[in-house]
Amino acid sequence: MATLNDAFHAYVAAGPRQEERPDDAVIARVQLGRTILGIIAAVWLVLAYPLSNGREEFVLGKLVELGISCAILLVASIIGITAFLVAGTPDRRRDFAGRLLRPVLSILALAAGPLAIWLSLTTVKGDLVGGADLMDFFSPVVGRGIMCSLLSFAVLVLGWLLALVLLIVSIPFTVLTAYVCVASCFRASDVHQLLPALLSPLLVWSLFAFQVFTGPDVAAPPEVLYTFLLGGPLSVTALSVWEVRRLRSRHGITLRTALGR
Repeated sequence: MATLNDAFHAYVAAGPRQEERPDDAVIARVQLGRTILGIIAAVWLVLAYPLSNGREEFVLGKLVELGISCAILLVASIIGITAFLVAGTPDRRRDFAGRLLRPVLSILALAAGPLAIWLSLTTVKGDLVGGADLMDFFSPVVGRGIMCSLLSFAVLVLGWLLALVLLIVSIPFTVLTAYVCVASCFRASDVHQLLPALLSPLLVWSLFAFQVFTGPDVAAPPEVLYTFLLGGPLSVTALSVWEVRRLRSRHGITLRTALGR
């Protein structure tokens, strides 16, 4: 129990101090408002115009975009956090290093989803453990016979059912975890408040390039389509610039002070 309490307190403490992560309600409201407007605009576009491809292709495309977003932000977060560690003063490096618990846990949570899907699929298909393997396992205990066959069959069926349940649970868990990791920039704000504002424009412009390269999801007029495609990156970039300026003017948080320079 003491170990669990220590781990919990370490998780709670693994973040910036209050002066480095101010509770700015204006920033939170603007970010929430931008997210809601973006969702409304996306839903309106899909409902107002026919899909360029079928529904399955549309859903798969969005899952691919989510996966690409995770990959971009994972690499960008690692580079950004590493840059903070390298460029900071020795005292700041120790502070930043002590805040890595939550970003690391978010990466592990994201990795756990695909691993669970692979494990459950392998078990359901019978590639992980087969009936012959179970017979060999139980035969030294009960001998080869009807009891060994029944026991192996029961374990095989139970494992298949558990793997099926794990597969059903792990798919939405993976999608939800990926979305949370993207929305939080892999908890980069737990290292420093400036990191999400610096990383978000890279993500949205990378996705804009991907969408231009792969083609539109809906058959909308060019003026509507490109207004929508550019609206996301431009609004996120403007919001990031505004957030950085507000953190500097209202709370005295700058890149120089963040690095202890």
